[in-house]
Amino acid sequence: MRIFITGADGQLGSELRRMLRGETLLLGTWPQFDLEKPDVERSIVETGPDVVIHAAAYTNVDQAEREPDRVMRINADGTRRVAQAAAAVGAKLIYLSTDYVFDGEKRVPYVETDEPRPINVYGRSKLEGEREAMAHCPNTLVVRTSWLYGSTGKNFVRTILRLAAEQPVLKVVADQRGCPTHAGDLADALCRLLPQDLRGVLHVAGAGDCTWYEFACAIVSSTSLSARVEPISTDEAGRPARRPAYSVLSCRRLHDAGIRMPHWRESLTRFVREEGIGCSAVKG
Repeated sequence: MRIFITGADGQLGSELRRMLRGETLLLGTWPQFDLEKPDVERSIVETGPDVVIHAAAYTNVDQAEREPDRVMRINADGTRRVAQAAAAVGAKLIYLSTDYVFDGEKRVPYVETDEPRPINVYGRSKLEGEREAMAHCPNTLVVRTSWLYGSTGKNFVRTILRLAAEQPVLKVVADQRGCPTHAGDLADALCRLLPQDLRGVLHVAGAGDCTWYEFACAIVSSTSLSARVEPISTDEAGRPARRPAYSVLSCRRLHDAGIRMPHWRESLTRFVREEGIGCSAVKG
């Protein structure tokens, strides 16, 4: 297959490049591939892919509150261009979305048919991206995931490892619950989904759930670092963007497709082992 990957140098894109080495990969990386510019459509059309995996996005949740227009240009308008390009060449489109399309008012896992009600700019922009993707490319699969981390870029696991090596005490939010997802596990699931004719919305996230505090405790305890982790409330954290208190995703539809994600604790243990993390934490 000819597979165009947007955000090919990001957390998910890097894993997809590794797992799809046997395919013909067409890579969209910033700044050459810029979702704010109209030529992204031509960049895709000229390569004639069979599949477009749209992983590029504006993902800084707090900064998004300060520049909502730019976020919408990238995550909504940019996605419309990608979807139009995919449709023009008859390609399947896989659009990566987020648990932050939900408001967090539920206390049981969200299913694909639950009505999205985002409570921050980032979530609204990704929901608009979902709508643009499905409106402009009939062969679209929207994949919602959550709390993504991996070997590259900025993410919660790498940040906790760095801070735990620098500070004796870490204060972490304990009243937000979700599903940590390793980028490699997500990439593996996407690879297994490629030959399937699934459309619409699909949840793909690590099995099990936890709070950010519980996740941080597990991260630190999986290494030889000695930092103490203390729980705080969302209000005490004082972040600019609101977060859903509960954004656990049900992956039942994914299970029906014959795919099960590993438990988040198993994936974290594997990640720490494979990265060779001990006393020296990840930088960056």
